[in-house]
Amino acid sequence: MKKFFRVFLVPAIALAVAIAIPAAAQDKSKGARAEKSTSTVKVFFENDKVRVFERTYKPGDTNTEVPSSQYRVNRTIKGGTLERTYSDGKKEKNELKEGTVRYLEPTKGGATYTVKNIGKTDVVSFVIVLK
Repeated sequence: MKKFFRVFLVPAIALAVAIAIPAAAQDKSKGARAEKSTSTVKVFFENDKVRVFERTYKPGDTNTEVPSSQYRVNRTIKGGTLERTYSDGKKEKNELKEGTVRYLEPTKGGATYTVKNIGKTDVVSFVIVLK
């Protein structure tokens, strides 16, 4: 029985572990890539009237949670190039300069859009959304 364990079972267990570890690491890296493609938000304050947060877009990051139906103030902390893609397929390129403050009103007709960082640098904005 001991010989069977040493000859067959130990190598089988070692082989299973050798296959399982890289597969688990590969699954984690796929999850990391999926998470990396979404912009990150750090909320500083929120109540029933206002939401204050910082949004960071790394190159290639997107955002589908744009508060396009609300009034908001946006201050660019780190500038770069963002692209809006509207639900009808229209695209709009925005060059954001560091320190710029913009007042944004709800989009006409409640049009929705997504935002993507198409530049080579991080874009960071400080946003105040009126609810």
